[in-house]
Amino acid sequence: MMSPMNPSSDAPDPFELPDLVSERLGGAVLAANDEFFAPKEGLIKAGAPEWREGVYTERGKWMDGWETRRRREPGHDWAILRLGVPGTIRGVVVDTSFYTGNYPEQASIEWCAMEGMPTAAELSAKGTEWRQLLVKSALKGNVANAFRIDGVGERVTHLRLNIFPDGGVARLRVHGEPVPDARVFAAGREADLAAMENGGFVVSCSDMHYGHRQNLILPGRSTHMGDGWETKRRRGPGHDWTIVRLARRGRVERIELDTDHFKGNAPGACMLEGCDHPAGSRFDAEKASWAPLLAETALQPHTRHAWEVRAPREATHVRLNIYPDGGVARLRLFGRAAG
Repeated sequence: MMSPMNPSSDAPDPFELPDLVSERLGGAVLAANDEFFAPKEGLIKAGAPEWREGVYTERGKWMDGWETRRRREPGHDWAILRLGVPGTIRGVVVDTSFYTGNYPEQASIEWCAMEGMPTAAELSAKGTEWRQLLVKSALKGNVANAFRIDGVGERVTHLRLNIFPDGGVARLRVHGEPVPDARVFAAGREADLAAMENGGFVVSCSDMHYGHRQNLILPGRSTHMGDGWETKRRRGPGHDWTIVRLARRGRVERIELDTDHFKGNAPGACMLEGCDHPAGSRFDAEKASWAPLLAETALQPHTRHAWEVRAPREATHVRLNIYPDGGVARLRLFGRAAG
């Protein structure tokens, strides 16, 4: 299940794929056998782990993450998590940042697939089939321990993180490809073809100096200016751009572009175009045949823009061009999947 980190050049780095268990996507830590020093919910916080020098609680040093007490009997500690978006898992990160003398020696991860919203008790029942995702593996302290996952092509809904024998984990990241319920793309049903939770992925961009390109397709509205995609100030000719691989090949009918929180740094204008890339071949943006979806259109700061469009054809990728630079909080591409 685990292999060295040497992804093919034809495939995205597994650790660039969405974090399927993130609280931003609706992930949850359903249960843990112990959380004496730090609560289980810390495992899936969206932000990076932090250190608070000299801060103590009534139970001991304040720590960011999940931390159990020192085990004095046989066994190991565990936590059960529900993925925010079910999917196929390609990489996991067991981050022990700031845990130096209190991190687990080893960890393993198991997975299962259960529809609906099973309770922690149901997931812990004897009849639940848990399968191996990550074999028991050595951990280092104060490090983001990364493991590439191979061989699990099935849709995963829940995980069980086991730590041996006890200790603290700052974050658990579970990178993979979303596999939404097939009903999302049922015939004739409108869906956001760009949404991360539906399987959309931002494959590239000209620049993301201030905000990561994947923020564009996160669920919900942005929470602050740093929660969108933002480029540096352009001092030469040209313009910035980003390319979204749609969750399904389809025809875009509505576009929403939100410059929420970008008040002095929104782009002056935007233009969108789509291409229909043949399945099974490597995508090359320069060789692709792009067709306009939205002509160059002025944008307003801190505003949610919406347009109805008549796409000339179905698309697999959409390129957002912004003029000349700036920040965009969210991009929604509503349409109907092909076939």
